[in-house]
Amino acid sequence: MNIGIIGAGKIGATAAQLFIQAGHRVALSNSRGPESLHALIEQLGAQAQAMTIDDAATFGDVVLIAIPLGQFKSLPAAALAGKIVIDANNYYPGRDGRIPELEQGNLTSSELLQQHLQHSRVVKGFNTIWYEHLRTQGNTTLPHADRRAIFIAGDDAAAKATITNLIEQIGFAAVDTGSLRESARQQPDAPIYNQVLTAAQAAAMGYGV
Repeated sequence: MNIGIIGAGKIGATAAQLFIQAGHRVALSNSRGPESLHALIEQLGAQAQAMTIDDAATFGDVVLIAIPLGQFKSLPAAALAGKIVIDANNYYPGRDGRIPELEQGNLTSSELLQQHLQHSRVVKGFNTIWYEHLRTQGNTTLPHADRRAIFIAGDDAAAKATITNLIEQIGFAAVDTGSLRESARQQPDAPIYNQVLTAAQAAAMGYGV
């Protein structure tokens, strides 16, 4: 599968390495341009390439978004149309500025992103795990119940199934928290945010059941 990544920071770069190890092709991009990614691409190897944001969006069957939420309006909606978009963003008002719709609870951050990307299929995911745990805690030899949970949410069942499969390929367990509206259950300050939980432990807390 071709996977585009917009945002080549710690989560984006770590996810790229895991996706490549699982046999996928990856295009990385950031706001500074492909030239800034040469060292990372050299480290990742032949299955990785650097592109502009628009080109990475076009390249990917799935596109991981790992940028500060406050920059979401810069995402190329036309290039992302029809794509499955993994929303790894979190809302931090001190960094992103105060967004009225989120402050008032009218929308979750993923619903806000879905409004901007009207023709994409947004799945919340990879936003509750520290990049070092993402890098080290996947284990494909473990049964599903014993794997570290990566929480997902979305309104499109087929898109969630695709991301579930991708998460399992890199050694984690996808645990479904519900719709994009229910993605509030995996946002900052939620009980599961940045917590090390297996799929079985998450189920005992009422997630994914």
